[in-house]
Amino acid sequence: MQAATYQTPIPYSDDIEHRPEGEDETIDKIISSMSHESAKVAEREGHTVRASHAKASAVLKGQLRVIDGLPAELRQGLFAEPRTFNVAVRLAQGPGENLSDSVSTHRGMAIKVFGVEGPKLPGHENETTQDFVFATGPVFPNADAAGFLGAIKGLEGGAGGTMPDAVKTAVSATAGTLNKVVKAVTGGDSPLLDFFGHAPRHPLVDCYYSQAALRYGDYVAKIVAVPVAPGQDALSRDPLDTSENPNTFRDATVEYFRNNNAEFEIRVQLCTNLDTMPVEDASVQWPEEESPYRPVARLMLPRQDAMSEARRIFFNEGMSFRPSHSLAAHRPLGSLMRARLRTYPALVKFRQGRNGNTTIEPTSLEQIPD
Repeated sequence: MQAATYQTPIPYSDDIEHRPEGEDETIDKIISSMSHESAKVAEREGHTVRASHAKASAVLKGQLRVIDGLPAELRQGLFAEPRTFNVAVRLAQGPGENLSDSVSTHRGMAIKVFGVEGPKLPGHENETTQDFVFATGPVFPNADAAGFLGAIKGLEGGAGGTMPDAVKTAVSATAGTLNKVVKAVTGGDSPLLDFFGHAPRHPLVDCYYSQAALRYGDYVAKIVAVPVAPGQDALSRDPLDTSENPNTFRDATVEYFRNNNAEFEIRVQLCTNLDTMPVEDASVQWPEEESPYRPVARLMLPRQDAMSEARRIFFNEGMSFRPSHSLAAHRPLGSLMRARLRTYPALVKFRQGRNGNTTIEPTSLEQIPD
């Protein structure tokens, strides 16, 4: 069989990014707005939770196994050598509040990789961890930091109790229905509709994307985690019934891990054309016919207690996942990612300061409770 041929990837350089004037002020406003909304949620819930992805559906231990025999362009950064890393993984719902699962929005997967050596980003120089923060949907609904600020400003007032949960449920259901229509016509999801009305299927059948670009050693890439275990493949893709149980997604995920392993294939899409694969616009889907996602590793999650009380507290109260916890070789790129680099630490500081918690950056999997 003839080997597949791929277009030459664009080399990474520092001038691949183009920072617009006033971006720092925009990010300051994002932090202020999200902190304000988080404080409103805390008034209702009596506790300050994550400003996004507050409600976990699983908190997991596992391994990341880099594939042997990768071609040179894929042997970059964390994936340079065929080795196995321990990891901690958090699966969660999108909103920055603990809503009933009848409000089915986008979802997230956060991965913390242990034992990672090499130059890190500023503020993370003495650590040996690498975080990846993924979400459902191949792109972000907003192109850049300015677009995201406009979106969250438009949504202010919906969090913290001013919008009834029943209304949020109706908005989610309507967005999901409209997204089905869009998908039937175009063959793909609407990023905005999927963000607010993600199909309420089992969390372990979803793909999880970096959405925006990041450095990939000598190149630039996006990353996706694709479910591949037989047990996941056997799960129904039909919507789960969330009408009676407000924790449907959590219960379904915890129940799965009682008897089954999960596995995701980590795939990388290299940037081969900056015109069709822009770095500064996170709302543009990079065409896979120009550069397909290619496997570089396996995320192995064995059967386990996916929501023990001790582990839940450790993940939710002390530990954080941030794009800035990164090798320099995987520096997040583009306006949206630059916003995340500043926003995540500020919101963690806000949340943990209000709750009186100390930030924990574990150095090994053994520090995380079972």
